[in-house]
Amino acid sequence: MRTATLGPAQRVESLASMAEHELDVLVVGGGVVGAGTALDAVTRGLSTGLVEARDWASGTSSRSSKLIHGGLRYLEMLDFALVREALKERGLLLEKLAPHLVRPVPFLYPLQHKGWERLYAGAGVALYDTMAMTHGHGRGLPVHRHLSRRHALRVAPCLKKDALTGALQYYDAQMDDARFVVNLVRTAAAYGARTANRARVTGFLREGERVVGARVRDVEGGGEYEVRAKQVVNATGVWTDDTQAMVGERGQFHVRASKGIHLVVPKDRIHSTTGLILRTEKSVLFVIPWGRHWIVGTTDTDWDLDKAHPAASSADIDYLLERVNSVLAVPLTRDDVEGVYAGLRPLLAGESDATSKLSREHTVAHPVPGLVVVAGGKYTTYRVMAKDAVDAAVHGLDMRVADCVTEDTPLVGAEGYHALWNGRARTAARTGLHPVRVEHLLQRYGALAEEVLDLIASDSSLGEPLQAADDYLRAEITYAASHEGARHLDDVLTRRTRISIETFDRGTRSAREAAELMAPVLGWDKGQIEREVQHYEKRVEAERESQRQPDDLTADAARLGAPDIVPL
Repeated sequence: MRTATLGPAQRVESLASMAEHELDVLVVGGGVVGAGTALDAVTRGLSTGLVEARDWASGTSSRSSKLIHGGLRYLEMLDFALVREALKERGLLLEKLAPHLVRPVPFLYPLQHKGWERLYAGAGVALYDTMAMTHGHGRGLPVHRHLSRRHALRVAPCLKKDALTGALQYYDAQMDDARFVVNLVRTAAAYGARTANRARVTGFLREGERVVGARVRDVEGGGEYEVRAKQVVNATGVWTDDTQAMVGERGQFHVRASKGIHLVVPKDRIHSTTGLILRTEKSVLFVIPWGRHWIVGTTDTDWDLDKAHPAASSADIDYLLERVNSVLAVPLTRDDVEGVYAGLRPLLAGESDATSKLSREHTVAHPVPGLVVVAGGKYTTYRVMAKDAVDAAVHGLDMRVADCVTEDTPLVGAEGYHALWNGRARTAARTGLHPVRVEHLLQRYGALAEEVLDLIASDSSLGEPLQAADDYLRAEITYAASHEGARHLDDVLTRRTRISIETFDRGTRSAREAAELMAPVLGWDKGQIEREVQHYEKRVEAERESQRQPDDLTADAARLGAPDIVPL
């Protein structure tokens, strides 16, 4: 299929086009649900626009546990429908929709009691695997297995011997959440959707009680646009209530923010060949393989402070370290932590039992004519949420509209991925790159890796790794700005790559080199390069300071010490 480029020219063209022609559907919010909704709408033949106030996936959708999973613990809550739905989506993503971005990951569940716990937990994991298989989408993952304590300690030598009596090992899947969203946006654009980040909705257009579009401000260029649309979909996650307030109508439900924080530590700090899932008094704790690192998380606490930059406090970090160290033979310390990130889950909180019980599920509402609101849910089921939102919007369109086809619509980069993976040795020989570098590119870009390789072919210096973050090639920074919609240094170091959490310096040593690579693409002069670097360094220092604070209030105040490079 034809791929789309999310470069500076495309963004300007998209904003102008949205203002010139009435759309069938305008989607507000560039996280996974908004991007998925835009893809669903445009592949039904609807003229579609997508706007995001900040960067693609800059909110919740870049700060998750990076898992595509069925929600094993929801079985314990007897929420079989949610688990069944999520397992089907996991299988679709692994096998058909995004095999280049979603891959299997093993988890070990240590057992602490003899007899009954193995029967109880084993029955749950067996049901989990069986439910996946019944949809025909479970073949891509190995089935679970029971391990003795001796076998479990061979698989995960990091565990204390007295921390387990045995274990279960099962499989789920993982992805880079921010990269996944960018690929969703590019796929929607490839099918004709108009997309623009750094484009903030400042209000809705009304004709009587009906919403007929939105006022959109180009946060960077300064232009104001009136984008008219037959239906507007509000998919703004934890900002749902704020966006809804622009309509001046009382919402049918409310969204509460729950903060989850994660720590990133080097691979050699935890000696294991598998991820871990541990019970806590409140929820579960994951230790997730992540390239040359581990991700440890997550917390689950109320958050009612700044939504754009949720802060991790010293208490949050201590909580995770204490919980994971309870089972590790060699405990982690603060000095082992490379990166920390905090995100907000959008949980539904209604005014009655009927809506409050939905907390981990999603809901769709039509509060006023012309406006659809979708909220709640979990990353894995974004496609179902998008389908439900577009179905609701279609009810308000005076036209025949095709059914949802996203179950059979692979993301850009998926087509031909397996063949390219099988031929990676030839690609390495052809390009002169080490086979490990080619594998890295294929697992981040799929078939679109050829576009990155074209950049290297035209400038061999782009085939060199970044000096202070050698997991990434210089070409990837250029490509992020030219093809993936990155507008600022923070977009590249935090979301297009994960340098901000994968290096002990949090990306500050890579900042200038990355900014100089982005500059020719985005037309930056030396002054703008300097501003980008200084802003990034201030952001990192503000985050470090927030992580030294004892509680949420002081951590939030410290984090807000670094303003956004593009004020909203």
